[in-house]
Amino acid sequence: MRVKIAESREELEQAYHIRMVVFVEEQEVPAEEELDEHDATATHFLAFENDTAIAASRLRYTDDGYGKLERICVLKDHRGKSVGQQLINAMEEEIRHQNYHKAKLNAQTHALNFYKKLGYRVISEEFMDAGIPHVTMLKNL
Repeated sequence: MRVKIAESREELEQAYHIRMVVFVEEQEVPAEEELDEHDATATHFLAFENDTAIAASRLRYTDDGYGKLERICVLKDHRGKSVGQQLINAMEEEIRHQNYHKAKLNAQTHALNFYKKLGYRVISEEFMDAGIPHVTMLKNL
């Protein structure tokens, strides 16, 4: 398994496809909410098994000094195999490479333990996003 930054239009389309499968088809997030204005300027990541894209995410930088991990998703057949952890590790490495030292994400509450094991801590009350409960989490890198 390898993780890389999406560099071509084809790789971006693969990332968008994985997001649509996980968030729109599985979790019933409205399609018009899944792809947004931030996609054009974000750094997109893909995880591959052999030559097949199996997971995706995007990274943005905030004005208050955070690398913001977003749209983290793994195709159903590949969950529970540390793919998400490797995706997060690659994103954190890129954040450090860009000279940022803090990471932020809005986690779906069902994934809290996953992020806690990776060193993230909850800093918000629960809130709804696209009809799904979330909390904001931070990690110093």
